[in-house]
Amino acid sequence: MASQSLIYLVLSSFIFILGHCRDIERELTVEVKPGAEECFYEMIKSGETVDIEYQVIDGGQGELDINFYIAGPTGVILIQDLRKGEGTHRTTITEEGDYKICWDNSFSHFNSKTVFFGLMIENDYDDDDDLWDDGLDASVTAEELYEMKIEDIKDAMDRIRGHLTKSRFMQDQLRAYEARDRNVAENNCTKVNTWSLINISVMIVTGFIQVVLLRSLFDDKSRLHGIWKKGSTSALS
Repeated sequence: MASQSLIYLVLSSFIFILGHCRDIERELTVEVKPGAEECFYEMIKSGETVDIEYQVIDGGQGELDINFYIAGPTGVILIQDLRKGEGTHRTTITEEGDYKICWDNSFSHFNSKTVFFGLMIENDYDDDDDLWDDGLDASVTAEELYEMKIEDIKDAMDRIRGHLTKSRFMQDQLRAYEARDRNVAENNCTKVNTWSLINISVMIVTGFIQVVLLRSLFDDKSRLHGIWKKGSTSALS
């Protein structure tokens, strides 16, 4: 009976946390066209903490950089980065409303930029402590809890949930770094192959011209030989 009560307590705690915690995690890869900007809107409440991390994983044939800013409900810019390839920001919101998150590629005229970003919104909801006391304390006795407190279970599950969320967030960031490095390597490989092909073509054409000119010096029937002969005659005269 005691073990059933403990299981019920843990399950109830878990369901309560899922129902009342407003932890939001968003991850997205977006392509920003040259001369344009891409913006997203997020409803954020006062007191919530916002974590955002972004990086440019593909810059086409240009640099891996972009402009970034976050504007509040009144249009005031809270955070801004200029011509950066990546950035990490953490801030606590003091005014509830729709916040504008933008990536600006207006300075580029030819190259699109591919940006990966992750957004996390966290709130501990400390004001909900009374709900825990009123909702669960009345249904169990002190003996059934085995001297475990409801607040201890809540804090432990909050920490586990937060750590799992941040671990997945970090893994996605590492995958984004890998994608960026792969794009850079592929672009460099394309550039090396292109210039190598051009250099080989120039060497082949130059070698062919040199062979033709050298043979014309000793071939009396060659048209170029006549040109060489006239040139030498006029030089002597």
